[in-house]
Amino acid sequence: MSKQKLEQTWRWYGPNDSVSLSDVKQAGATGIVSALHYIPHGEVWPVADILERKKTIEAAGLVWSVVESVPVHESIKTKSEDAAKYIENYKQTLSNLAECGIFTVCYNFMPVLDWTRTDLAYEMKDGSKALYFNWSDLALFDIHILKREGAQQDYNEIILKEVEQKIATLSEDDKKALAQNILMGIPTEKEILLEDLTASIEIYKNIGTEGLRNNLIWFLNEIAETCESAGIKMTIHPDDPPFPILGLPRIVSNYENYQALLKGVDKSFNGFCYCTGSLGANPNNDLLAIFELIKDRVYFTHLRNVQIDEIGNFYESDHLDGNVNMYNVMKAILEENQKRNQPIPFRPDHGHQMLDDLSKVTNPGYSAIGRLRGLAELRGLELGILGS
Repeated sequence: MSKQKLEQTWRWYGPNDSVSLSDVKQAGATGIVSALHYIPHGEVWPVADILERKKTIEAAGLVWSVVESVPVHESIKTKSEDAAKYIENYKQTLSNLAECGIFTVCYNFMPVLDWTRTDLAYEMKDGSKALYFNWSDLALFDIHILKREGAQQDYNEIILKEVEQKIATLSEDDKKALAQNILMGIPTEKEILLEDLTASIEIYKNIGTEGLRNNLIWFLNEIAETCESAGIKMTIHPDDPPFPILGLPRIVSNYENYQALLKGVDKSFNGFCYCTGSLGANPNNDLLAIFELIKDRVYFTHLRNVQIDEIGNFYESDHLDGNVNMYNVMKAILEENQKRNQPIPFRPDHGHQMLDDLSKVTNPGYSAIGRLRGLAELRGLELGILGS
């Protein structure tokens, strides 16, 4: 009896993506991970718009497998006075997606920024480019550009010494470039201004880690009935990177966080996107232990690797080469996959900008050839483990 393979998927940003659906199909993926990025956060996704995107995907011979993401409005994360309006909008979007036959929804609950890197074109030894996170660059931004009150207390002496060395040689253009990288968040969204970030940090300073976790649990309880009646599976993405930055709290970063979320909303719709790159950026995380804890609720996976140095800086390495033991991870996922009626969707997450893509403008981490390579490597690893 043949063993069930994972569903191979690919993130596609829509008709304006430099990577076409034809490219995706040639890469070997069968499922698409997409979202209606042009709709502002908090607004309802109309059925007509969802069907239009679905029709485009299916016309290319592919399937819209996962929505990534339906963004959670900041008013919900902070439980502001107008949060109820955005909750209702979110529920309507979920209902509309289900009506269109799309049931797996990825989201995150990170304050303000959806991901953070300090360099979006870090040159590798082979000449390709990767995404990179450097602590001293973040600290330099935090202390000298953002000028956050008390920022220096969040960094050790080694990092602070590096900051003082760097600041002496940095031009104004260098500072602007660093700020732009850090504030980018999701590539298709508008840049966040420094004053906006400062104001948000003050809000989250008052909310704190426990407050943010309570707000997430409140949000999940508010949408529970809609999810359960519509058959929606929510998959929360871990914090990226998985540690507090810029004074902002983190609540989906480690084993203890997942324990709290399982206990806080113990319902099957409350699921997880298991991202090895995000969780793997913290060397203290035991990725196999985390997967074992949440495996019944893993409805989507991002597979990528990171290389971490002794200070904690990391770059996104080749999919099979880094601090994440991808063989062990894939083996654990495949064992769980055999218990499912439907295969778990996975996608190669990020990839090096390489070959012809070096001369193209692409969403950071989402050029074609690097992800094609990653998907091919992961596919080969999967087949090797399955023995077929």
